[in-house]
Amino acid sequence: MRDELAIRLGGLAANLARVRSVSRNSMNRDVVFSLFEESKFFIEWTAAEANLETAEELVDLQLQLAVWQRSLQSVWDDDCARDEIGSASMHWSNRLIERSGLLER
Repeated sequence: MRDELAIRLGGLAANLARVRSVSRNSMNRDVVFSLFEESKFFIEWTAAEANLETAEELVDLQLQLAVWQRSLQSVWDDDCARDEIGSASMHWSNRLIERSGLLER
């Protein structure tokens, strides 16, 4: 909470990149679930201070994380579905790191 907005967005982006990495191993379902949960908290702590466009995007991401969490048990053993979640997480990670402005520093 003490970190500036850019750092918090970067932390959220890092979490989503970790999802991509650990989702490649089917043994990591619980790790992915925890990363989703932690990411939802990051969003709670971040969205209120973000501009309207970023806050809207964060709310969309939070909803997506909840959908993924809810379906994780049933889709996790499907390699294609798991890869889709990992790829989409990486896409969100890239979007957030761009929004953060950290790459421009």
